[in-house]
Amino acid sequence: MIETYLPLIFMLVFAFAVAFIFMILSEWIGAKRTTPEKVTTYESGMVPRGTARERFSVKFYLVAMSFIVFDIEVIFMYPWAVSFNETGLAGLIGMIIFVIILLAGLIYEIRKGGLKWD
Repeated sequence: MIETYLPLIFMLVFAFAVAFIFMILSEWIGAKRTTPEKVTTYESGMVPRGTARERFSVKFYLVAMSFIVFDIEVIFMYPWAVSFNETGLAGLIGMIIFVIILLAGLIYEIRKGGLKWD
C-alpha cells in the first residue's frame, strides 16, 4: 500500500529540500546592499501618498467577494462538465439550480449598486 505513495512522498521531500536549499543559498549569496529606495515603503521608488490606515469603500469588498464567488463557481462547474455523461439529468438540474442561485445574488448586488464605482 505504501509503495503506491512513494513517488508522491519523494516528490514532496524533493520539493521541500529544493525550496530550503534555495532559501539558504539566497541568504548566503544574495546582495546585502541597502539603498534609500529599497528602504522606502514601495520598492518602485514612488513616494507614498496618504496614510496606510485609510478606509476602503465597502464596494471594494463586494467586488472582491463577487470575484471569489464566481471563481468558486467555475471550480464547481469544471468537475461537473467532465462528468456530465455520468450525472445525467439530475446533475444538469442541480447545476441549473446552482447557476440560478448565483445569478439571483448577482442581480441583487447589481440592484443594490454594489458594482457601481462613484
